[in-house]
Amino acid sequence: MAEQNNGAAAEQQAQFTIQKIYVKDVSFEVPNSPQIFNEPGQPQLELNLNQRVARVADGLFEVVLAVTVTCKLAEKTVYLAEVHQAGLFGLGGFDDRTLDMMLGTYCPNVLFPYVRQTVGELVANGGFPPFYLQPINFEALYAEGLRRRAEQAQGGAIQAPEAGNA
Repeated sequence: MAEQNNGAAAEQQAQFTIQKIYVKDVSFEVPNSPQIFNEPGQPQLELNLNQRVARVADGLFEVVLAVTVTCKLAEKTVYLAEVHQAGLFGLGGFDDRTLDMMLGTYCPNVLFPYVRQTVGELVANGGFPPFYLQPINFEALYAEGLRRRAEQAQGGAIQAPEAGNA
């Protein structure tokens, strides 16, 4: 019974707080305007997503979710929208594995609606049809990242002895 109470106390000590959410960097370019507005054809969209985590202080982390949307028509760039949405998150009382998971999934999920809104407004204000950034499964991206890290760790362990024998 005492062990169950200690476990519950440990879980209660884990804390997550959102200190601040802010735009760290934003850029919008229409390099071929105004001619591009009259170009015929079907534009192609490319989405690039990146995430960076930095420890600011003990228990305080900055998470930056960077989204770049490039719209091209043939070889010409129609527009380029880049948003770095950031947040300061307080995380304490988590084991390393859970902390890594929180920073890799939960924090980007908090930031995503803000980056989606900013990208949509930039595109609309640039004179283009609305662009709706589709939901992103950060849990699946995190799981894929873990899988890749595990493969690299195994590959490095297997390759190191071979390199020594060569």
